Order: sequence, then C-alpha cells, then structure tokens
Amino acid sequence: MDNQYKYQLILSKKRKKTISLHIKEDGKILVYAPCGTSKSEIEKFVLSKQSWVSEKLSEKEKAVKPAEKHFLQGEEFLYLGELYPLEIENDLHQEPPLKLSFGRFILSQNCIKEARDSFIQWYKKEAKEKLSERVYHYSNRLQLFPRGIKITSAKFRWGSCSRDNNLCFSWRIIMAPLNVLDYVLIHELVHIREKNHSKRFWSSLESIMPDYKKHRRWLRTHEILLRL
Repeated sequence: MDNQYKYQLILSKKRKKTISLHIKEDGKILVYAPCGTSKSEIEKFVLSKQSWVSEKLSEKEKAVKPAEKHFLQGEEFLYLGELYPLEIENDLHQEPPLKLSFGRFILSQNCIKEARDSFIQWYKKEAKEKLSERVYHYSNRLQLFPRGIKITSAKFRWGSCSRDNNLCFSWRIIMAPLNVLDYVLIHELVHIREKNHSKRFWSSLESIMPDYKKHRRWLRTHEILLRL
C-alpha cells in the first residue's frame, strides 16, 4: 500500500501466526495481526495486498446500489438467486401473511404496512430450514459437526464459526444462489477443523469445493443486492 491507503491495525493475543486484511462495507481497511508482530512484517504484508485492495475499493465505488424497496405490486424480490414478483391479495385473513407460490410472492393486503417485517420473518424461516438441511448434508459428508446453528440479522457477515463450533448465518444469504449458499456454509464447516484463514484452510476448502472462488467472487460482486 506504500502509504497510499490508510488502515487500522488490530493486534490480538488470540491470533498466533497469520496476518489478515479486511475491507469493511464503508471502505475502511482493517489489518489483524498477532501481538508482537514487527512493523516491517505488517507493512510488507499490507504492501503485498496493494493490488487486491485497489481492485476491491474500485469495485465498491462502481457498485450500483439497488433501489429502496417499496413493497408494491409487481416489485421483485430475491430468493435463492431468482427474482420473484410481489402480488398483493385482497385475502385479509391469509395465513401466513406472506408466501411464495407459483413463482410469485403473495402478500395479504392487510399486512402492507408490515411488509418489510413479513419478508424478514419469511426469509429467516426459509434460511433456518434450508441451511439446517444443507449443513446436515455436508456435515455428515465431511464429518464436521457443529454444535448448533443460529440465524442472525448480520448485514455484512454472511457466516461465522465460534470457538465452540456454533455456526451463525445471516438470513440475507438465503437470497443468494444455492451454490453460493453452499460455499458460505462449507466455509464455516471447514472452520470447525481450521480456525483461521491459513493456506491449509483454503486448501481444505478447495478440495471440497474446487470452484469456491467463483462463488466467493459472486458474493463480493452482488452482496449489495442481498438487502431488503
């Protein structure tokens, strides 16, 4: 980066060897390093990431923000990578108030004012069911078993794996294509065995999902669309 980019350095006692760099949604650059890491080593690492940071900041600047949702007739909403139009029904007693049926979202007219909350609750329910099903499949296949699964409302973190192997996923990931969803959950399952993003972690992930970079790239390019 050679002083071209400013970054915030975060030193951690828990981190043993690896240095990592993260760009937040607002463009702020965070560098994580183990306590005791020399300044020259950190600067060398940051400099090695210069091209990557430049590329990612450029992508963020060019990203087109989606129009704010108004929950109107015909407006389209994502689910597993596909867009479905919204239809507002006169059935005031429809249960649940929002459902996906025959290629369209159907919302009870009685719940228009709570449309956003209805969508969030629907996405959370679908995320819990779909992710639980997929995690069960892959955890048995990989023999990597989490202690539990939780759906969160995180805006900028798609998944996480705690020290005691509890997995968390943002409900927003249910809007992404299934292959991208699988990439996120496999990523977190691998963290049960490898707790950091070492070369061994990425090699393990690639052995399971050889095209994971394509799905990671899709997520980075389209993450702005996974909003409500």
